[in-house]
Amino acid sequence: MNTSPKSWEITEEEDTMKDLYLCFSLDNRYYAFEVRYLTEILALPAITTIPGTAVFLKGVINIRGKIIPVMDVRLRFDMDFQAYHERTCVLLVELDGHPLGLIVDKVNDVVKIPPENIDMAPKIGESKSSRFIYGTGRVGEEVKILINLQRLLTQEESYLIQDIPGN
Repeated sequence: MNTSPKSWEITEEEDTMKDLYLCFSLDNRYYAFEVRYLTEILALPAITTIPGTAVFLKGVINIRGKIIPVMDVRLRFDMDFQAYHERTCVLLVELDGHPLGLIVDKVNDVVKIPPENIDMAPKIGESKSSRFIYGTGRVGEEVKILINLQRLLTQEESYLIQDIPGN
């Protein structure tokens, strides 16, 4: 049996996104997630609020005719609300085939964090915000808090945003 990669498959050596993380800031803390989830970075567009949704789900945005739910990551992490400013942006990510916008204070950069520079998060407790964090990444003298995007929404919340018309 031939186990060599087919011509259309990306081998590990060819994967240019491997170990790349998009870094952003909230309250002067540095967070990062794997860049493979990112589809686009937007200046903060107009948000249409939807009554009755969780406080961290700010509403929906219309991007080229597609309705996309947006989450204020700061509120998801139980941080105080901060008025949006010119550096506030939306990171469009795709989770399980569904787009989601993440409102963050500012985007910093994309960095390479090899596996040997990643430390798993210590099990200090099961606080609400610690469930979103899977580890820390060392980049020179800086430490990035690594986010597990798959855990930003509970299963029930995921089902709710999938029911948004146009999503």
